[in-house]
Amino acid sequence: MTEEEIYERLNEVFRDVFDDDTIEVDDLTTADDIDDWDSLEHINLIAAVEKEFGIKFKMGEVSTMKDVGEMVEIIMDRI
Repeated sequence: MTEEEIYERLNEVFRDVFDDDTIEVDDLTTADDIDDWDSLEHINLIAAVEKEFGIKFKMGEVSTMKDVGEMVEIIMDRI
């Protein structure tokens, strides 16, 4: 799977979790860029990403992830 394919799938996950069809994530997207992205929605987002890609993030990864780019790197390493 290419990085571009991962971003396409992540866009769908983000749109579904945050119920916003206009969301377009990139490597620099952070919680500050999406209005409803709070700590509770972060948990929902992580669960949805794990389900979409059939992976599990480590607790340390979840708490230190700075942006979507880091999320993509972890996904690429796991698939």
